[in-house]
Amino acid sequence: MKNVALIGATGFVGSAVLQELLDRGFTVTAIARHVDAIKSTAHVIAIQADVTEETVLSAALKGNDVVVSAFNAGWKNPNLYDDFMAGGRSILQAVKSAAVPRAIFIGGAGSLEVDGKKIVDTADFPREIKAGAQAAADYLEIVKREHDINWTFFSPAIEMNPETSGKRTGKYRTNSNSPVFDKQGRSVLSVEDLAVAIADEIENPKFEHERFTAGY
Repeated sequence: MKNVALIGATGFVGSAVLQELLDRGFTVTAIARHVDAIKSTAHVIAIQADVTEETVLSAALKGNDVVVSAFNAGWKNPNLYDDFMAGGRSILQAVKSAAVPRAIFIGGAGSLEVDGKKIVDTADFPREIKAGAQAAADYLEIVKREHDINWTFFSPAIEMNPETSGKRTGKYRTNSNSPVFDKQGRSVLSVEDLAVAIADEIENPKFEHERFTAGY
């Protein structure tokens, strides 16, 4: 049985990943800034922590087989870029200090490439989410330089939001650096199937030291 530490366990993505892991019988250390919504059970250990508190975070991660980071600094945060980067760097250091064998980082779709160009760099990229997308893209480059961690970076589909979610199919297709498009030319994935992809990667690693994405 694998023990998983899940950072950002109460967020939109994190809560879906938490449910999928529990449904598969994992024991989860659920870490978040506010854990009131998480009920500690035999398979869930709720720990309140700020990701920038590296010592506290490292202590929470110790003893786990895998760390999954669904950290997000908040889309409405005026300091989103800086806070995301600071939190991301702290998570990396905490993973190393805790000597966790494997880490999966969930980022954004902005770093995916279409015709050789990152989506976040395109002229029509939505301004309101630019800071967060740029932070996730820059964080990927930092993670890529890590040699002391067995890392995997996951970029969701372009359309992965509450409007495209609500259904778990258990089916998806994967790619490395470019979005997965369906027959209608859309890159879509529900948050429930994002969670399936993450749990599948924990159980059967296929993308160690790689970035991957998924979609229908």
